[in-house]
Amino acid sequence: MYRLEEPTYFYLLLVIPVVVLIFMLSLWVKKRRQKAFATSNLLAKLSPDTSLFKSVLKMLSVSLALAFITIALVNPKMGIKLKTVKREGVDVVFALDVSKSMLAEDIAPNRLEKAKQIITKIIDKLGSDRVGIIVYAGNSYPLLPITTDLAAAKMFLQNANPDMVSSQGTAINEAINRALTFYDNKDQTNKYLVILSDGEDHESNTIELAKKAGELGIKTFTIGIGTEDGKPIPMRINGIFNGYKKDEKGDVVISKRHADVLTSIAKEGNGAYVDGNITDTPVDFMKDVIINAQKSEFETKQFSDYKDQFQWFIAFAILFLFFDSFMLEKKTYWLKKIDLFNESK
Repeated sequence: MYRLEEPTYFYLLLVIPVVVLIFMLSLWVKKRRQKAFATSNLLAKLSPDTSLFKSVLKMLSVSLALAFITIALVNPKMGIKLKTVKREGVDVVFALDVSKSMLAEDIAPNRLEKAKQIITKIIDKLGSDRVGIIVYAGNSYPLLPITTDLAAAKMFLQNANPDMVSSQGTAINEAINRALTFYDNKDQTNKYLVILSDGEDHESNTIELAKKAGELGIKTFTIGIGTEDGKPIPMRINGIFNGYKKDEKGDVVISKRHADVLTSIAKEGNGAYVDGNITDTPVDFMKDVIINAQKSEFETKQFSDYKDQFQWFIAFAILFLFFDSFMLEKKTYWLKKIDLFNESK
């Protein structure tokens, strides 16, 4: 397991293309001046030992040395010991609705982005709890398995969008069905499923699945995003607005929030429904729920005793700089005899 101590130094790698560009320009200028002085055949006779290959090799040596120096500054570290850490917490799985209706802009900037903001802020309130993410529309997709890596959860969350799910529509039952097998700790006494949606649901067995989840110890909370009046669903191609979604009759579809559906799901799932239009409302609510929950102990494995590895890259950099310093730009005798580039012809 590796860890990068100072990844910002990777920007120094941009120096290498500059070095290559300067080398190419100097070579071009040099060739132009030589042509003004004499013909190619005459230059070959005046300086028979000049080697383009050696010049390129020296430039590559300097570039590689710069690359290794940059990596040394980044200071990659390697974990040499795997240890088991005992923690206490709850398992929270977020089911994010990524159907097209979540692109409606009745809540700024749109319903989907508002849902992401809420999830991110709830994650920020978690301690040693574990988190997982499911995205769904017409079917569901496990975006992130249950993990203690909260930073990774937020990173994966930012990439959630309607294109991730092959089948459009809204099937909350798919999210609940996926959640039934998502929790990987049988001894966990507190399992929370948090569904963020506008409440549009095209399936009939969602309530039964929520009840089944409750019987299995999974408490289902729902967070409603959107307004009762609703808004049309904007359609975009490559980020460019291309009108609003229409039904089979050609009428513009108005997507509304269905709080009653979400309330029924939460009630059968032994949880609660929360209005998500004001970000802090569901964030504070879920924070209180998780804080007051009975914590279960679980074990996680992580690398420890990270050791610096920069010295190896420094050694390679010195090796290439040493090679560059002692390599002349003249042709070597044995290479001249081989005549790789047919220069004698």
